[in-house]
Amino acid sequence: IVRIYVLFSISNSTADKPTATLTVMGRLIPAGGSVTLTCSVNGSTGWKFDWFRYGQQYPADGSSGNTEPDGTIRVSEGGEYSCRGGRGDPVSESETSNKVTIWRTVSRKPSLILEPNWSQIYKGEKVTLTCEIQDDGGTQWTYEWIPTNGRPITSSEHKTITATELDSGEYSCRGIRDYKLTEWSDSVTLTVKHYKPRATLSSEPKYMPAGGSVTLTCSVDGSTGWKFDWFRNGQQYPADGSSRNTEPDGTIRVSEGGKYSCRGGRGGRGGPVYYSGNSSEVTIQITDPNKPSLVLQPNWSQIYRGEKVTLRCEIQGGTQWTYEWRTTNRNSPSSSEYKINSATESLSGEYSCRGKREGFSWTPWSNVVNIAVSNVYPRPAASLSVNPDRVQHFYYDPLSLSCEGNSTEWRVKRFTERGYLSYCSIWGTMTGSTCTIKSHWFDSGVYWCESGSGEFSNAVNITAQRIGNSIVFVNMFRPFTKFSIEIFLALHKKQIIKTILFDHSDHTVTMLKKNKMNTEDVFVADICQYFSLKSLFLQTVAITSPVSSSVPVMFIIGPVVGILLIILLLLLWRCNQSKGDTFF
Repeated sequence: IVRIYVLFSISNSTADKPTATLTVMGRLIPAGGSVTLTCSVNGSTGWKFDWFRYGQQYPADGSSGNTEPDGTIRVSEGGEYSCRGGRGDPVSESETSNKVTIWRTVSRKPSLILEPNWSQIYKGEKVTLTCEIQDDGGTQWTYEWIPTNGRPITSSEHKTITATELDSGEYSCRGIRDYKLTEWSDSVTLTVKHYKPRATLSSEPKYMPAGGSVTLTCSVDGSTGWKFDWFRNGQQYPADGSSRNTEPDGTIRVSEGGKYSCRGGRGGRGGPVYYSGNSSEVTIQITDPNKPSLVLQPNWSQIYRGEKVTLRCEIQGGTQWTYEWRTTNRNSPSSSEYKINSATESLSGEYSCRGKREGFSWTPWSNVVNIAVSNVYPRPAASLSVNPDRVQHFYYDPLSLSCEGNSTEWRVKRFTERGYLSYCSIWGTMTGSTCTIKSHWFDSGVYWCESGSGEFSNAVNITAQRIGNSIVFVNMFRPFTKFSIEIFLALHKKQIIKTILFDHSDHTVTMLKKNKMNTEDVFVADICQYFSLKSLFLQTVAITSPVSSSVPVMFIIGPVVGILLIILLLLLWRCNQSKGDTFF
């Protein structure tokens, strides 16, 4: 019976061998400090504990073995720790506990360096973070980085980033070796912009006198580390690229006119250079000392709707100017004259001009001319009448213009289609208030009266025509009376031609042009016959339309026209006999 009991006890002890448990409050030992390890065996008592570091008894002499209920030990070195319990005689040992890693902080703080040291980074640029630890040359450090931003974890001293928006944030690092940790480095903040930056070019001033210079300044979005390339009229400036310079200077002095721009570039060092976008162009202009004079012709202080005026930009000295105008109209010319053919209120405003020629040479802006256009016509102080008063006039024909008003000092002026302003004393003879135009000085244009006190008459447009082959009416058509005879005079190469029209209606026959009768406005049946002494033939034009009458029209018209024709021929024969002409 005794033998069986002993065998049972041994078997039971082997099957129920307990496992020790190792716990620690805080696994990081501060610099110069320690932590407490606690070992226990399944909540039971009476145990003595052995301690192990890296699987070896700790301390090596076993001096730290201690008894429950203490079961603790203080350690100041990093490493992997475990424990085991034992009790009884002979000693019954538990299973070894779990391993616990303890880290010791060393009093070293790494330096985190950003290369290039840019506070603002753009998408696609490459930067490198370097974690530097001042050391005595012991075992090589491995490194821990925060944040990882989803990138593969690296234990390298260097962290290279090709920037995206996800890389924005604060970065820190620390070193690890022999269960020792350095402190975390100070953080470095990366700000990654998603867009490609554009350079900005400024100049103060944008105008320089001949022989002078101006300073251009280039920058990129307020960021640093850029070198700048310069361009003039789209080409690198200077051609050898010698002006490339670095921030914070970013300036260049130029003495040539032209369109300038710049571009920033940074990076390199074995990698590609990252370029900004080109800046907007800045035009540098050389100021020419000649200031234009802007003249308004006619020089009226008040202009009324529909009137015609011309602004002329005059520059003394030099040739081949092109012109720029400051006006209310976007479609201004590049010539020296700005013509307003029909003034409207929208054209009111201040006008000035300047000249430009090759080499980006500009004159200063001219004097300002203010144009005020009114829709309200004033009552003229005088009236201008034309004699003879007809629609068309011919060169070399006598023509006089008379001013009628309160003043006795009227002068007739004109502004011709060719842009010349002058008084009657140049192209005519002024007698009292009447101007008679000299035949060889007659010209088309605007004519008006002007007094010595600045009063004006109405303006009259007169068109001078050269004598051609067309017939021009002296008097306009008037309504015909029934069975009346109207005789019209026309000019044709200074010969008088008599044109006779017959009409038995009460309606108006429209104008006779170029030897043709226009009958669109005749609404009843008519027979019009006319003689032309130039062509000496009789032509009959028949126009038909329904006439409400119980008597056939032709039976009435035929005899009447025959009688009238005989009377007319007799009258014409007698008239020509009295002048000594022969009709046939």
